[in-house]
Amino acid sequence: MSDTPEYTPPKVWTWNKESGGRFANINRPISGATHEKDLPVGRHPFQLYSLATPNGVKVTVMLEELLALGHSGAEYDAWLIRINEGDQFGSGFVAINPNSKIPSLMDRSGETPIRVFESGAILVHLAEKFGAFLPTDPGKRAECLSWLFWQMGSAPYLGGGFGHFYAYAPIKIEYAIDRFAMEVKRQMDVLDKRLADNAYLAGDEYTIADIAVWPWYGGLAKGLLYEGGEFLQVQDYKNVQRWADVIAERPAVQRGRMVNRGWGEPSSQLIERHEASDFDTKTTDKLAQG
Repeated sequence: MSDTPEYTPPKVWTWNKESGGRFANINRPISGATHEKDLPVGRHPFQLYSLATPNGVKVTVMLEELLALGHSGAEYDAWLIRINEGDQFGSGFVAINPNSKIPSLMDRSGETPIRVFESGAILVHLAEKFGAFLPTDPGKRAECLSWLFWQMGSAPYLGGGFGHFYAYAPIKIEYAIDRFAMEVKRQMDVLDKRLADNAYLAGDEYTIADIAVWPWYGGLAKGLLYEGGEFLQVQDYKNVQRWADVIAERPAVQRGRMVNRGWGEPSSQLIERHEASDFDTKTTDKLAQG
């Protein structure tokens, strides 16, 4: 075990210093808005306020998949929320999502706008609205939703757990990294065994379960998430690798990964998306600056 100072928790925790690490400037123990700022509204039925983290990618992939199926009613504007700068604490964003997390969606397709927050809820909302990517057979639907909510419960161990302590924490803590690495490898093994006999998570059909799980675990498998692939030996999960490759080849997934993305190769970025043609006619104002 590495040398780290012994810590004895006080009787009552108080917030008297920043937590340190990459996201210290936006971490706080209270909720609510920190400043007044209205959100922009475009002309399409769906207004998405997001960033191309794994949770944000779920929704842009879903919307692009719906459009690829011919559901023109799924047209959307995707507005960038810069979480490092605290955009998620603006009053307009908090009104849509009191939890101040991306992604958040306003469904303006009906007479009364509907807010939807939490990525899993957004996927279910869109799947039910358009009758796509969510099986209607009771058994298959239950399987799909089970894997969807598996992702909701499991990914915090990958992101806030392993990802934080391995990649972002100000100090390396052997116990924390080992604890979460063990759990992430167990989760990868769960997926690998499921995919050994099934093309997709819910069976032979591509569903919102795959759309939810792929940005996290497919991203980890293909080296798109953190730099922990070698550390976790992700290449050993052959069935996850096969599944991740199949999904990565879908054109809608490739487009969805670009939306609200401001890092990596310029060709992989589309800071905001307001028209389908934006993918082909990207201008400098739609690309990341610096």
